[in-house]
Amino acid sequence: MKMSFRWYGESDPISLEYISQIPGMHSIVSAVYDVKPGEVWPEESLAKMKAQCEAHGLVFDVVESIPVHEDIKLGRNNVDELLDVYCENIRRCAKYGVKCVTYNFMPVFDWTRTQLDKKAPDGSTSLVMYWDQMNGLDPLKDDIHLPGWDSSYSQEEVRELINAYGAIGEEGLWKNLEKFLKKVIPVAEECGVVMAIHPDDPPYPIFGLPRIITCEENLDRFLALVDSPANSLCLCTGSLGCAKSNDVAKMVRKYSAMGRIGFMHIRNVKIMDDGSFEERAHLSGCGSLDIYEIVKALVETGFDGYVRPDHGRMIWGETGKPGYGLFDRALGATYINGLFEACEKDRK
Repeated sequence: MKMSFRWYGESDPISLEYISQIPGMHSIVSAVYDVKPGEVWPEESLAKMKAQCEAHGLVFDVVESIPVHEDIKLGRNNVDELLDVYCENIRRCAKYGVKCVTYNFMPVFDWTRTQLDKKAPDGSTSLVMYWDQMNGLDPLKDDIHLPGWDSSYSQEEVRELINAYGAIGEEGLWKNLEKFLKKVIPVAEECGVVMAIHPDDPPYPIFGLPRIITCEENLDRFLALVDSPANSLCLCTGSLGCAKSNDVAKMVRKYSAMGRIGFMHIRNVKIMDDGSFEERAHLSGCGSLDIYEIVKALVETGFDGYVRPDHGRMIWGETGKPGYGLFDRALGATYINGLFEACEKDRK
């Protein structure tokens, strides 16, 4: 496997120098963040990022993400032009050494949390979603702003999008995802790029919006839409793992054995009795997921793709982008590296 770390470019308070000091670090996961969805990424931006990473002994070979425009997901307006732009961005990323592109097909909101700084008894803070804070909220009636929501949308635009997705439903979203895949996967194949879809976070409907990348049955359906190694999963243990019905270790073993995991996001969550969840430290004992069994499944199926420690807590007084501090993610990377080393030696 190749250990990686997400970096938000020059605006990120965490420097490439610091990232390079994490033992076993190989790849940088980043994107061009100053270009709107549906626009072409400047080659100059990709070339600069590649050079910056190489100057610190790191490789820029994973993009997270090339955003999918809402009109592609809804199958409306100038969808064909937007698909052409998306394909061009894949080509440009590949030109500068990118091997894996992550994306999602979540309507309107990439992820949903109710709080970004929930304090634990030890003083650390993390992201959480509590149902008692969600119940009763209605974005069609109320002006609400939850973490993870795109602040570039006005409340009126959010309501229009929610109504549009309600009109097409899950089957309409599946249809538009299939059109997207049949357009972009052949381009990815030509470029030597693996497209890795991120699960819905959380993996169940929010405010009636359709969610389809949620469970084993739906992952099977997704992979069958275009049966190609380039059509792959970004298997996020924390996203899939916040639904009690998902056996994450089993899913990892199954899809890794199929060669259909391009990217692993490894993190832990604690599921509460009512289905609420808290993001926790990576250690198995800190949450509801058995990280050892997840890594063991990857090793025993010969996984050689990308791994990154996903959301971390804020610890030791660090401030910054919630979930994306240096300290706890570095601890997570070290823990994951240790599990891989132990599992690999045990396998031999």
